[in-house]
Amino acid sequence: MKVLVACEESQAVCIAFRELGHEAYSCDIQPCSGGHPEWHLQCDALELLKLKWDMIIAHPPCTYLTKGGANNLFNKDHSIKDPEREEKGWAAKEFFLAFWQCGPAHIAIENPVPIKYFGLPPYSQIIEPYMFGDPWRKKTCLWLKGLPLLYATDIVVPRGCWVGTKSRNMCNYEWVGKRSAKDRSKTFPGIARAMAEQWGGKA
Repeated sequence: MKVLVACEESQAVCIAFRELGHEAYSCDIQPCSGGHPEWHLQCDALELLKLKWDMIIAHPPCTYLTKGGANNLFNKDHSIKDPEREEKGWAAKEFFLAFWQCGPAHIAIENPVPIKYFGLPPYSQIIEPYMFGDPWRKKTCLWLKGLPLLYATDIVVPRGCWVGTKSRNMCNYEWVGKRSAKDRSKTFPGIARAMAEQWGGKA
């Protein structure tokens, strides 16, 4: 199976598919950090949508689409606080939809819970790292076409939240440690392995 893992510099998902014998490639405008530059296409992922793929798994940037950024977009009266951020949100939606509407029969898009304002398509399911053996909470949405829902493979007790929150009822950065945006966005090994096993299997 020929698989494109778009917007992935960590190569976690790419490597998981490669380990099962698939011809998988990561793609990002950044150099890869997964140790396999021979499997990494450093370019605009949209250009690669012109090629033929059996499956596309995309991790489009979420900064301007995530529900967690609502306070940066709206004032308390729900008026727009930052018109430039709104414009970037609409552009991010178009980038997201480019993957959702592209050709392959098998498509998966991963992102945090989105803000309703930009009207993304309904997501298929929500998963958490602790459902796949990595002891963290990080609510992640999957949009799926031609693929089954991921089922939990190894449910463990979460140690805390991977992404900090100001909510008093949830974990915070002081407890789990502050992480860079790049670290927060990486796919956990358990989830990557589940994607490869459940959506690809052995080639």
